[in-house]
Amino acid sequence: MTDVRVISLGGSIVAPDRVDVPFLKRFHALVSRYLAADRGRKLILVVGGGAPARSYQKAYREIVASSLDSEADWIGVAATRLNAQLLAGVFSQYCKDPVVTDPTTFRDFNGQVLIAAGWKPGFSTDYDAVLLAEKFGADTIVNLSNIAQVFTADPKVDPSARPLDRITWADFRKLVGDRWEPGKNTPFDPIASKKASQLGLRVIVASGREVENLQDILADSDFLGTVIGPG
Repeated sequence: MTDVRVISLGGSIVAPDRVDVPFLKRFHALVSRYLAADRGRKLILVVGGGAPARSYQKAYREIVASSLDSEADWIGVAATRLNAQLLAGVFSQYCKDPVVTDPTTFRDFNGQVLIAAGWKPGFSTDYDAVLLAEKFGADTIVNLSNIAQVFTADPKVDPSARPLDRITWADFRKLVGDRWEPGKNTPFDPIASKKASQLGLRVIVASGREVENLQDILADSDFLGTVIGPG
């Protein structure tokens, strides 16, 4: 039986300001060990746009006074596709299909790794990860970003904010709201959260750079992070 796991890899991990080569080397080594241990394992890696997306979106808004969210989103989508093409090259040994840019039309993948990028305006790559999890029967998405856990509030604003080990979708959606904005930085985007809640998926939010912690997550061992799921 094939074991499919979905990882939503924040672009801020791949390219915080420029491509983080040391991280990608460690991530590649971990994934290679994980896949080599069982040829039936498959990973879907959905990558965001990171700092390049936000930098270009910022430039667009500064140049065009009447800037449109849809245009800013397309700029972000382009950044995700650049990051995804990089990952497709890094994992070419395991990735046998082209980068997925529309999760609704992709049918199956032939290798052990599938790389997906942004699709269209209205949401982040988190939503693409949810659609691919639904399509391939994965019940959990590992969401790797630059935060280790979900907090009760933004710790940069509220010093009393505390980290959470678990939170229900209902409570999490109160934290992130229901509206998507291009470049919005949340643990899991509002549109993806709504869909994941409807599907009863579980999302694990964890620090992307802690590769050993990801190893524990994939091994179903104890890990540092926040589990978002049905109540």
